[in-house]
Amino acid sequence: MKNKTIAVWATLIGGTIGLQRIYLTGRFDGWARLAVVPTALGLYGVYRARTLGLDDPLSWVLIPLFGFSFSACAIAGLRYGLMTAPEWNRRFNPGADEEAASGQSQWLTVLGLASTLFIGATVLISTLAFCFQRYFEFTA
Repeated sequence: MKNKTIAVWATLIGGTIGLQRIYLTGRFDGWARLAVVPTALGLYGVYRARTLGLDDPLSWVLIPLFGFSFSACAIAGLRYGLMTAPEWNRRFNPGADEEAASGQSQWLTVLGLASTLFIGATVLISTLAFCFQRYFEFTA
């Protein structure tokens, strides 16, 4: 039985490396493998910025990949958490009753949704601010 609360928290904590996909599908599928690429490139951009300085133009391109990847995972976490119990159980627990407890939203689910919304929005706004700042510094 796949639990909605665990899926929301797995998306928030390890979504950029495909942890929620591994939990929900039971294997390291193509989407989980694909999620690692922008995360690794973004972290490489952070490494370049720390070693070569913020004037490195390649880091300007790579760093936002991590932010946008994290924001996309936050949207997926919100989508999982806001599914109704019958929809959740039909999709991820096909043999279970439509009103099974694993698809119900508990207080930990709501806390995970609030955290996902807050952190995801903060990362998205920070990434956009970084992109605009670097763009306008480059063109000035």
